[in-house]
Amino acid sequence: MTAPDLVPVPIPDGVAALIGSCMPRGVLQAEIEAECAAREAMRFRAPFCSEDHADREHALALLSRANKILAAYNPGLVVRPGGPR
Repeated sequence: MTAPDLVPVPIPDGVAALIGSCMPRGVLQAEIEAECAAREAMRFRAPFCSEDHADREHALALLSRANKILAAYNPGLVVRPGGPR
């Protein structure tokens, strides 16, 4: 089975909490920030006005900062805007 064939499966809250308790707090916070920043970056669609462009760039900068922390902990946790992790 290749990666594009995989279907995301929801994780129960209890399992997610157990996984989160095994991770350092900074990595967990970076994962939350990366997910939020990726969603925010994809909210803007071209053509951009100057304010939208600045807001999108800010969201991408936040995503990049969070991804540096995630990649240092585990490269598989990196979040990409508009796509699967």
